[in-house]
Amino acid sequence: MNDSRGSTGTTAFAAVVGTEGETEREDRIKELLSKMTLREKVDQMSGDESWFGLADMLFQYNHRPFYAGENKRLGVPPIKFTDGPRGLCLDHSTCFPVAMARGATWDTELQERVGDTIGYEARAQGANYYGGVCINVPRHPGWGRSQETYGDDPCHLGAMAVAMIKGVQKHVMACAKHFACNSIEEARFFVDVKVDERTLREIYLRHFEKCVQAGVASVMSAYNKVNGYYCGHNRHLLRDILKEEWGFDGFVMSDFIWGVRDGVAGVNGGLDIEMPSSWRYGRRLRKAVERGDVNEEVIDEAVTRILGQKARFARIGDPAGYDREKVASNEHAFLALEVAQKGIVLLKNDENALPLSVENVGKIAVIGELADKANIGDRGSSRVNPPYVVTPLHGIRDKAAGKAEVVYDSGKNPASARRVAGDADAVIVVAGLTYKEEGEHLSSVTRVGGDREDLNLPEAQESLIKAVAEATDRCIVVLEGGSAITMEAWKDEVEAIVMAWYPGMEGGHAVADVLFGDINPSGKLPITFPESADQLPFFDKKANSIDYGYYHGYRLFDKEGIEPAFPFGFGLSYTEYRYSNLRLSEKQIGKGGKVEVEVDVTNTGEIEGHEIVQLYVGYNGSKVDRPAKELKGFARLHLEPGETKTQSIELNAEDLAFYNVDAGAWEEEEIEYVVYAGPSSRQEDLQLSDTFRVSGP
Repeated sequence: MNDSRGSTGTTAFAAVVGTEGETEREDRIKELLSKMTLREKVDQMSGDESWFGLADMLFQYNHRPFYAGENKRLGVPPIKFTDGPRGLCLDHSTCFPVAMARGATWDTELQERVGDTIGYEARAQGANYYGGVCINVPRHPGWGRSQETYGDDPCHLGAMAVAMIKGVQKHVMACAKHFACNSIEEARFFVDVKVDERTLREIYLRHFEKCVQAGVASVMSAYNKVNGYYCGHNRHLLRDILKEEWGFDGFVMSDFIWGVRDGVAGVNGGLDIEMPSSWRYGRRLRKAVERGDVNEEVIDEAVTRILGQKARFARIGDPAGYDREKVASNEHAFLALEVAQKGIVLLKNDENALPLSVENVGKIAVIGELADKANIGDRGSSRVNPPYVVTPLHGIRDKAAGKAEVVYDSGKNPASARRVAGDADAVIVVAGLTYKEEGEHLSSVTRVGGDREDLNLPEAQESLIKAVAEATDRCIVVLEGGSAITMEAWKDEVEAIVMAWYPGMEGGHAVADVLFGDINPSGKLPITFPESADQLPFFDKKANSIDYGYYHGYRLFDKEGIEPAFPFGFGLSYTEYRYSNLRLSEKQIGKGGKVEVEVDVTNTGEIEGHEIVQLYVGYNGSKVDRPAKELKGFARLHLEPGETKTQSIELNAEDLAFYNVDAGAWEEEEIEYVVYAGPSSRQEDLQLSDTFRVSGP
């Protein structure tokens, strides 16, 4: 049993932890701060990793927590940081599907359970700070780390991130990252993102603000520049917006190693902790204070934030303690399975190719090297080392055991694969990407990871799919990857397409459950799948400077009148749903008011399922350029065959506001708003609509 809450004894820090009221706690922190030397204060702001430890990171990143700010004299515990957007990097932790797959579930309750589990495993393994809540917007789906975020819409991103934070912070501090506009991997250390204030606020910061409102303990700054200033030094981002305007009372931590280029600019700009070692802070920061380049009041402000969060989370945790044996336990693995099942998206299903039935499918051919590989995503700072990984081939064999014959061909020889396919009743081709094609860019020498300018599958896989499809009339393609994949070269030649993402340690079982119909697919795309990269914003993975415009994703497709391959919010099911009777609680509200939107959804098919009800809003008569529609709410609804349920979603007027640059404030326009409800962002799927007005105070 490992209970890392520990005992603070009769120390100065224990006095802070023991207070009940906010005012008294602030007084205690001031008292503790007064007892600290300048060196002790700066130590709170500086990572403790040695040069040896930094070298160790290159071989096995975060196999142990990274420490910062322990003060034994005053009883102040260190921050003990662990990473991992799909599960912890520590030891053999549970590996969940990547965040993009979890975004495809559109299930905030499930995401909170994932956060709860990850938080528990962090605490059980000696960490108290989790840095895996990545919520950057993939302006272009070729961004190598798209898999680490939940999708490309701020409303959806914010809801999923808040759920994750709520779960994690039942046990440890959480960190939302990377603040801000970080979505070109190979240029992340130097690119200057040029973005106007309205676009910055509405598209790239809104979901971070939701995390602040939810009480996130920490925010990590990004490597890149925004409008000429490194994010780790960016006063406008860190002080003006985050700390002053939003009232964020947590601390800001740098991204690792290259997150601070100038210690004086960093601390004056609002960066509280440099991680994982003291390169620009530490001794250099003390000297800067002594020279007068940094006012000690700035140091005190940063340390107050750090101590406040340490004290807050010293009081949080499971009273029963933390059992290391529960890490990657059957209970946690079963949750990983549930997430994978709910995140799989059925993109195509012609001629009822799916689900497979052992009654009429006696022989199944599984083809492709990825079918027999543990393919769980990037091997950079999000790498997890689970105790096992169930591959698609393993899962299919388990499901078909004793019921149908399963034959496997690696697909290295397309002619051989075609012969195998021609002799089977159904063919499953497992294709996609790996950490070699997309992920964190660690070295130009190894050429592993990085961004994708070409969104197609590797040419050999496309050729394999075409060859196999010619040999069968039941070709099912299962795709693995972390973001959008273009498939125009072959999608019309196959009967079914399933997007499995990087599905985690139980992914193979989840894939088989969906293919055989034990699970009715319910995932919906959290990112638009284009027909080609030509439909997307300009992307240069080596850019020194780049303009981020207002439009991307489904908003851009709507504006340009472009038809994607598969729209945002899209996903098929083995049953059918009918939407009816859209109604609004009010036809006119004042600023600051709200409207309750209700819609009836009926399962018209013969099996139970989950539908994702999506609510979009358009703007009639706006004085500024606005999207044709924007996601403003969603809900996951379970329905038995023939069952009808009413789904209610609340719309707040403040969430309909635009950022008025001239006024430097959000403005709720007194105009008519159009409400749409349906199963995806595609306009044909949003036949139900109604209007209301915002008018008056």
